[in-house]
Amino acid sequence: MRILTLASVLGLMAAPSLAQQADWTNFHGNAMAQKYSASTQITPENVGQLEKVWELHTGDLSDGKGDIPGTVWSATPIVANDTVYIGTPFYRVIAVEPDTGKVRWSYDPKTELKALTQPELKNRGVTYWQAADGATGPCSKRVYIGTMSGQLHALDADTGALCADFGKGGILDVNQWNKPGANFPLSQLQPPTVYKDMLLLGWAGKDWVDSENPLGSVHAIDARTGELRWKFYSIPEGYPGKTGTANVWTAMSVDVANGLVYLPVSSPSPDFYGGDRLTRPIEHATSITALNGDTGQVVWSRQLVHHDIWDYDINAAPALIDIPKDGGTVPALVATSKMGMAFVLNRLTGEPVFPIEERPYPASDVPGESASPTQPYPTLPAPLTNDDWGGVWGLADTASLGWCSREFEKLRYEGRYTPPSLQGSLAFPATAGGMQWGGGAVDPETGIYYINSSNVVQIYQLIARGEYDQLTSGGSEASGGLFPMNGAPYGFRLTNFMNPLGMPCWKPPFGVIAAIDLKTGETLWKEPFGQVQQWGFYMPESWGSPTIGGPVVTRSGLIFIGASMDARVRALDARTGKVLWKAQVDAPAVSIPAVFDYKGRQYVLFTAGGNSIIKPQVGDQLVAFALPQ
Repeated sequence: MRILTLASVLGLMAAPSLAQQADWTNFHGNAMAQKYSASTQITPENVGQLEKVWELHTGDLSDGKGDIPGTVWSATPIVANDTVYIGTPFYRVIAVEPDTGKVRWSYDPKTELKALTQPELKNRGVTYWQAADGATGPCSKRVYIGTMSGQLHALDADTGALCADFGKGGILDVNQWNKPGANFPLSQLQPPTVYKDMLLLGWAGKDWVDSENPLGSVHAIDARTGELRWKFYSIPEGYPGKTGTANVWTAMSVDVANGLVYLPVSSPSPDFYGGDRLTRPIEHATSITALNGDTGQVVWSRQLVHHDIWDYDINAAPALIDIPKDGGTVPALVATSKMGMAFVLNRLTGEPVFPIEERPYPASDVPGESASPTQPYPTLPAPLTNDDWGGVWGLADTASLGWCSREFEKLRYEGRYTPPSLQGSLAFPATAGGMQWGGGAVDPETGIYYINSSNVVQIYQLIARGEYDQLTSGGSEASGGLFPMNGAPYGFRLTNFMNPLGMPCWKPPFGVIAAIDLKTGETLWKEPFGQVQQWGFYMPESWGSPTIGGPVVTRSGLIFIGASMDARVRALDARTGKVLWKAQVDAPAVSIPAVFDYKGRQYVLFTAGGNSIIKPQVGDQLVAFALPQ
């Protein structure tokens, strides 16, 4: 917990004129993925006065009921060059005035609006890059946006005009590095990560459909021309087995001083059956892998899940921080996971800051499969998801006349890492929870890390190929939670463990937020977060909500976050986790907010676009909050 001395209190009193942060130039605020704002005008004492000062509706949304697929909008607003830049799910870029929301320019790539690799149109925003050599003139400052078809567009940040020296006429086809005859394009849904004068490109693919896919790769390109500088494969070319992906579909973080970039690597395909990828361990799959940013060579790699058969993608850029320890500092990173665990590592070596144990876990009973006998378990910080799912929720069981209990008796369950099975396995945490791609926020002054996490129980069931083909002969796969994993001896069914009334069969809270002291590994506080909205009602705050999206922490001691099902944005007291302010927005704000100062006024900026995983509600709202003038 933050301890305020008289000097620090006086410093905060003077802070509005001293602590200003004029920009938010990165998906996570800065390259170190800290999601930290030095701004102090808004404080725990006055945050209750926040009011909406402007909003912009982009018009780029779809509920999926017409010809255009549904939209998922998770874009972080980028604030740079005295401008707010935002990308939309239709892959447009809009540049607006930070204090009014007035549109300065917009760019439409006129791309085909088809769900080529994802079930919906998705966008997590844009990248801003500025030449470090002091160059001026057209395209010395650039904004980049990618599309689901794998095209990357480079725009002049002042005018929105294409930068003709990039790719072909301002557009780079990332699919030139795809495998011949690939079954999907290398979708550019996550904005590129900037390293010096390079852009680092991961990609998103089509999950759970095929066993053999493009091999996970990251490409470093020249920010001016789009020319390839280096590439990295997470799965070696020529790997002897049916697999692919283990790609980086989320943001990366950068330690410029040490020349390192950090890759959160996802799981390999097929996601829930690994019998065809047992010939050789895929050491970089489901890992944090550190590369030399100039060459793409591996410096170190730490696998956080062995032989991943749960789709436990490492899905968030690790936050980088120097932790005070033994009279000095430890150059560290915090890597979060769908398992609800946070791994604190030395970012130069990959060695644990707190001990990581290899603990035994259950064997698979599926013919052809061999689950890893052990998995890494961080002793500190304590996981935000419990090791045991907690048993059937009495309220949901009673309301469904014992349905939850009867279904549970049919399932295999042996705690964490229960392997998928033919009878159906209870998975907790599952691919939908705990920590998601938003990651956590860290205060570099106090060394306290803030992270939200979901508690979601799902059922994993493998289905023998012949039976699966018979089940899907009518062509209704994904609608029934069925996924083919073509090429594997099994298809797959994924369902949330809900009773027929739509109530979770597991106990609340369904989502939490916590503060962790990285100096000791101690969890300082842990609170239910958000509210479930169902049947037109808000459920008790003590139940919490599943969340998608991440927090921002400010120097003045506030946490700003959307993320929850109830389509509200909130400010929390960083000392306690208690809600100090909340406001209704048009849809769940499944994005990371931007917190910045402009012309002497501090703003908190959210995109409210929704995500069908949380709730079938979409929006196109970019909304700014500030204190009254």
